[in-house]
Amino acid sequence: VDLSETGGGLVQAGDSLRLSCTASRRILGAYAMGWFRQAPKKDREFVSALGWSGDKTYYSDIVKGRFTISRDNAENTVYLQMNSLKPEDTAVYYCAASGPFDGHEYDLRTPGNFNSWGQGTQVTVSS
Repeated sequence: VDLSETGGGLVQAGDSLRLSCTASRRILGAYAMGWFRQAPKKDREFVSALGWSGDKTYYSDIVKGRFTISRDNAENTVYLQMNSLKPEDTAVYYCAASGPFDGHEYDLRTPGNFNSWGQGTQVTVSS
């Protein structure tokens, strides 16, 4: 599945942004979707994920309570609503897909369990 992210930009601390990730094919029931981010000189880190059935959500402790993942099944799109942004949220954000579902619920916090990736979108939060 091909993925395309949009919605990044430059904002101030405390602002909000919504990232979008559009998949080239139907994802509900077939693909788990995740958001990861990578800051300069740091490893790619887990941000949030949505399970294959679409009813389980996962968040890193760093973003829990500030970020919300959701999907629009009709549009094959996954969103990441980011509120109360902080300068340390500055990174390139990547959308990822894990699937098609083969009966195993892989750990969605691990980048290696995703087999499709978007090109990334830059989010910069100024203080």
